[in-house]
Amino acid sequence: MVTPAGPALPHPLPGAVGLSHLSAYDWPAADGVCGGSPHLHLVCTEAYVVTGGRGAVQTLSPDGCRDIPLQPGSVAWFTPGTVHRMVQRDGLRVTVLMQNSGLPEAGDAVFTFPPEVLADPERYRDAATLPPGTGPGTEAAARRRRDLAVRGYLPLREALAAGDDGPFREFQRAAARLVRHNVPAWRELWRAGALAAAERTGAQLDALAAGEPAYLAGATAYAATPTRRGGYGMCGLRDEYALPGTTLPYADEDAPGGPTA
Repeated sequence: MVTPAGPALPHPLPGAVGLSHLSAYDWPAADGVCGGSPHLHLVCTEAYVVTGGRGAVQTLSPDGCRDIPLQPGSVAWFTPGTVHRMVQRDGLRVTVLMQNSGLPEAGDAVFTFPPEVLADPERYRDAATLPPGTGPGTEAAARRRRDLAVRGYLPLREALAAGDDGPFREFQRAAARLVRHNVPAWRELWRAGALAAAERTGAQLDALAAGEPAYLAGATAYAATPTRRGGYGMCGLRDEYALPGTTLPYADEDAPGGPTA
């Protein structure tokens, strides 16, 4: 009999993606734009599915600067290494889908802080850290963190718009250096999560080809409701889920990189 191989993990969402809901910040930054903290992910693609309101996402990548409009029904996604900044215009709310559930919670994100902050891991950690909870002190710290990220972001955008990708590429390299020590732990999370989910599909195909789909006897359904509402994320207030197959509990926003979006 052919049965699916791999770790016996709780069933994740399709493709072992992460899920949250996000209401974009309406705080104006130094350039007059209301929105979140610019950042990138090192190994995870992120997608926004817009469920309400209007806004945009500003992106920086080696192919230039973009301002992607967001409205109900829009879907936008960005690959690893793309700096993204959510812009609030009128009640923007999105569902966020993250590749490799567990890795964003383990810190797969780096803010666009100025170079001198990125060069010092302890200083970066202090700048990225938020107090626990959702009180006024946490909001004030989230605003300071966002403003520091915007301070580092604006020169990157200006240089890239002028055709100079040097500062942007140096930021990517600095971000990679900052998280390099996390790679062994991230690799284990990937093996237990996204890789295991893909391998289960391969084993299921083998079982079907052999005419012995015993795994179908375990068919079932799952449901979930938010386990935390209104947490301070990188881009806005987050409703989070502890989903089946999530390899880590949601980290507090005080972790450098913290939960995404």
